[in-house]
Amino acid sequence: MPMDAHDIEAMIKAAIPDAEVTIRDLAGDGDHYAATVISESFRGKSRVQQHQIVYQSLRGQMGGVLHALALQTGVPGS
Repeated sequence: MPMDAHDIEAMIKAAIPDAEVTIRDLAGDGDHYAATVISESFRGKSRVQQHQIVYQSLRGQMGGVLHALALQTGVPGS
């Protein structure tokens, strides 16, 4: 069963309350998304650490219900 973009956004915002999140459905199938997540909490963290924080917010849905997520992260103003 595909995952809804609003559910992905809600899960990320629940874990990273200050996040500005943009989700795009890449294939129209509910399985392949692109997400941009901007958060002050990412400041001083490597890109890998930022991505790990986002993946952790999805609570194990990656590779299962959510097949693919192209992820871009950053801090405000960058």
